[in-house]
Amino acid sequence: MDIREATDEDIPEILEVLKASLGETSSKKSEEVWRYKHIDNPFGRSLVLVAIEGSKIIGVRAFMRWKWQKTDEVLSVFRAVDTATHPKHQGKGVFKKLTLKALEIAKQNGDHFVFNTPNEQSKPGYIKMGWEEVAKIKVRIKPINPIYWRYSNVTDQFAKDIEFTEISFQHLTEERNAQMKSSGKFFTPKTPEYFKWRYENNTLQDYIIKATDDIYIAGYVKTHSKFRELRIVEAITLSALSVKSIKITIDKLAKDFGVQFVSFAPSENLKFFNSFSGKFGPVLTVKEINLIDNQKKGLLNLNNWIYSLGDLELF
Repeated sequence: MDIREATDEDIPEILEVLKASLGETSSKKSEEVWRYKHIDNPFGRSLVLVAIEGSKIIGVRAFMRWKWQKTDEVLSVFRAVDTATHPKHQGKGVFKKLTLKALEIAKQNGDHFVFNTPNEQSKPGYIKMGWEEVAKIKVRIKPINPIYWRYSNVTDQFAKDIEFTEISFQHLTEERNAQMKSSGKFFTPKTPEYFKWRYENNTLQDYIIKATDDIYIAGYVKTHSKFRELRIVEAITLSALSVKSIKITIDKLAKDFGVQFVSFAPSENLKFFNSFSGKFGPVLTVKEINLIDNQKKGLLNLNNWIYSLGDLELF
């Protein structure tokens, strides 16, 4: 078995392995989606490795580029995302070999750490390879008055209402990053290019977007078996007045879509009077690559992270 970095010419065969291993019910597996995630990412191209046997790709392991920042230090990071072994070649340790090789390359390149939110089936495998648990992700919940609940005749069309100037949005993101820097915690630095890629042009998930010169909100409605949730994945603003505007907008969206509750990250600072928080999200795990001891210690405490749900959700 040979392992090498993937090329663009490998994409069709990579997709065939993903489809054979995972099917297409969980997410779309097309060249458009692959390029969106692993090539067009404003943080940079993903580190993608393939396992070759008999001139055929039998496994793939993708580390998506990301960034986390603390004060002025910007860390080069990966999200452990797409991975698959062809069903005919399972049991050969393909996943482990690809992952360890990817970590070796990242170590040589000076990258800092990998993070992800594995499910209960895959988490033990990561732990065996040196991943460490940070904590279950904290999520804030705002219940909606039952008089607004609806289970039928609800549109799935998510409007993108964007009414800002490029200059004002650049200012909003720069000031937001400056506020995050002063917190002394880990945060993802964001730019207009990031928001366009992450939410406005996302090929996997359609988002509701409300944006003006003062606020940016992104979210979507997630339908569960017995309830509907308005998930706010991003909500940024700079003033107390604009926070009020965001809360009014979220309340209106919740009523328009007839959901039973709204979810968002505690660090979004949206203090609805009847909301509560708890460890309702998946487990956040990290794998240190090139960190000094003090950095690693801080990374393993969830209180040292400022995150939106969009920073951590799978996509």
